[in-house]
Formats: sequence, C-alpha cells, structure tokens
Amino acid sequence: MTDEGARVFREAWIAGVRKHFPGDPKPSYVTPWEETPEWERAAAGAVYAQVRQLLELSGGHASRLSREQKGRFVATSWTAQMYKHFEDPKPGYVADWPDLPDWQKETDADIFEAVEKSLR
Repeated sequence: MTDEGARVFREAWIAGVRKHFPGDPKPSYVTPWEETPEWERAAAGAVYAQVRQLLELSGGHASRLSREQKGRFVATSWTAQMYKHFEDPKPGYVADWPDLPDWQKETDADIFEAVEKSLR
C-alpha cells in the first residue's frame, strides 16, 4: 500500500479537526504526517482503502449516501482498525456513532468526501 491514500485521510482529518473541533484540539489530533505513528498511518490507509472500495463496488453510487451514513462508515472502519492495532483500545478509540462528539462525526463525513474527491 502506498502512503497516498493514508495521507488523504490524515489531511482530511486535520482539516476537519481544525474546522469542527470546539476550541484548541489536542496536539495529537493535528500531528503532521511526518510525525504520525506508524500504526495510525496504517489505519488511515486501511480506512481510505475501504471507502475507495465501497465507492468502486457501488459503481460510484455510494456518493449518494447521506453525510451521516458516510461518517458512520468511516467511524466503523476506524473502530475495526483500532481493534486490529490494540488489544485493549481506549474507549474513545472504539466509541459507537451515537457516542462520538459532533465535531468527530462531521470530520468523519469530511474524510469520506475527501476520499471521493481524490478518486475523481
């Protein structure tokens, strides 16, 4: 896997955090790519690939999902990666959609849309 998809994910995450997070985000939320831990790069790349595959398998029609559905897909895909990379992940890493803060829901939807845009 190349870093390109993972970078699209990470850049969309950082942009979303800066746009939607109330106040000043934790520094780890906006860590530049070069300083992002390897597990997080791998997880970002895997989620990018899952969104890309959903779009491809639907013939592009997954773009018709609502923003909430797009965000939920990204959030669920990320949760699966957290279970892959951590034996006992922090509860915030694996929170279900209703338990996520609004800023994170919006950011996850932004990530899906950034993947869509990167494929055009």
